Amino acid sequence: QAQLRMGLLHYHGHGVRENDKQAVQWFERAARQGLAEAQFQLGNMYAYGLADPGADADPNRLAAQWYFEAARQGHADAQYSLGYALHAGLGTPADHAEESAWFRKAAEQGHAQARINVGVTYFKGMGVPQDYVQAHMWFNLAAASATDDDIRKQAVTNRDVVATAMTPTQIADAQKLAREWQPGS
Repeated sequence: QAQLRMGLLHYHGHGVRENDKQAVQWFERAARQGLAEAQFQLGNMYAYGLADPGADADPNRLAAQWYFEAARQGHADAQYSLGYALHAGLGTPADHAEESAWFRKAAEQGHAQARINVGVTYFKGMGVPQDYVQAHMWFNLAAASATDDDIRKQAVTNRDVVATAMTPTQIADAQKLAREWQPGS
């Protein structure tokens, strides 16, 4: 935890001069000891080009590896980031089924953007069977849980778009599912 905090201090420049190289070193120390938040932060440093991967290494591959390490420990932001990497083929082959599974894990923990992405996977049938009722439900859940206005607006817009392809009965079913939804259901 102290190594993670040192990394964050150096990254944000709180009490010390902002220094990405120092932040990476501290994040890596904590990440190698299995701390999920440090693994996620280190993944971000590689993904955003703030860490030097070395001459022959792919920073996106390293980001995906660190996201995976944190994601498998249940870190919702890492699960979302890994889902995005799998969607875009960043450092890992694109895989819509795996993408959908990781987005779903983050969504079940309340990650609003992941909930939107799960809705999109159902709307488009990417890695899961196309299902407008499920898409509408996930967009509803995202709108209800979003703390960011832009994410909330995106969820509402997506929900309204999918609703144009649905019957009133399907919309009612989706709304009921959203009201009754529980993690793991």
